[in-house]
Amino acid sequence: MRPSLLPRLVNGPFEDPALFIRFLFENRALLFDLGDICNLSTRDILKISHVFVSHAHMDHFVGFDRLLRIFLGRDKKLHVFGPAGIIQNVAGKLSGYQWNLVEKFTYPFSIEVTEIRNDGLESCTFQSRDRFEPRQDHSTRAFSTRILTEPAFSVHVAVLDHRIPCLALCLQETFHINIKKDALMALDLRPGPWIQILKQAIYRKLPSDTPIEIPGPERTRQYPLDSLSQKIATISSGQKIAYITDIVYSIKNINKIKELASNCDQLFIETAFLDQDRSIAKAKYHLTARQAGRIAAMLAAKKVIPFHFSPRYMDRAEQVEAEMFAAFDETLKIQ
Repeated sequence: MRPSLLPRLVNGPFEDPALFIRFLFENRALLFDLGDICNLSTRDILKISHVFVSHAHMDHFVGFDRLLRIFLGRDKKLHVFGPAGIIQNVAGKLSGYQWNLVEKFTYPFSIEVTEIRNDGLESCTFQSRDRFEPRQDHSTRAFSTRILTEPAFSVHVAVLDHRIPCLALCLQETFHINIKKDALMALDLRPGPWIQILKQAIYRKLPSDTPIEIPGPERTRQYPLDSLSQKIATISSGQKIAYITDIVYSIKNINKIKELASNCDQLFIETAFLDQDRSIAKAKYHLTARQAGRIAAMLAAKKVIPFHFSPRYMDRAEQVEAEMFAAFDETLKIQ
């Protein structure tokens, strides 16, 4: 069964963190963290609708300028989520440039920034037509761990301790819809954009008699939603993708992570230091490979992808990975 969500790290384990999550058969993607994104093509960057910044240290936020440069002059709206201070961080980036030419752009571009704090969520919009001056009508809402909800998926967050607030993130697919190729052949139907229309209708729980039009070489056929979905679709549990980076190993952080990401299908987790350097990791509020492995086992993660290694191990990447997976296996045995 082919997954609908395709996550991949933009960079290698010693480079800046950024997780690009592409939607299969859709011109859309999400981005977890915003380090250097030069390895992403312009085509991929333009698929991004939402960016979730764990915290605004340079290696997690330096890619904002490239994103901004590519989006300028396009009829797009970019959503940015981040911890306390992210509105000011984005405003500072935008105020570093002169915007006297933006009124000549054919298309407007806007950025909606949402700041996630324990006492609530605050949003602010920056528009190119206003030279990116922040709008005064900020909106606020109560804090919720679910920060984005769409019919097909939701994004959840935990505010963790990195000496500053740092976001752990989890993308949860509502459920997975698989189209049976043999059923398509039996009905003499050809794949096309109508499949995405069908899936969205299922996700949105539209009435069972909603007509789904299917173009063909000779004529367009029409099926009721419920009848068609029963013939060609199977529904199963959706994917759960978790992303954890830049945190101190503490009971408080671990409890929040368990609530956020237990039983995830894919876990992207920092493995900054070897266990022999755990005192350095603690001082810098990072995880060791051994600690990352333990956390992954506690979550019962089905697949673990380590990243964000300290440059001091540039010639020992295999050792870092081995230590993490050894701790993962060891912890699973004793749980």
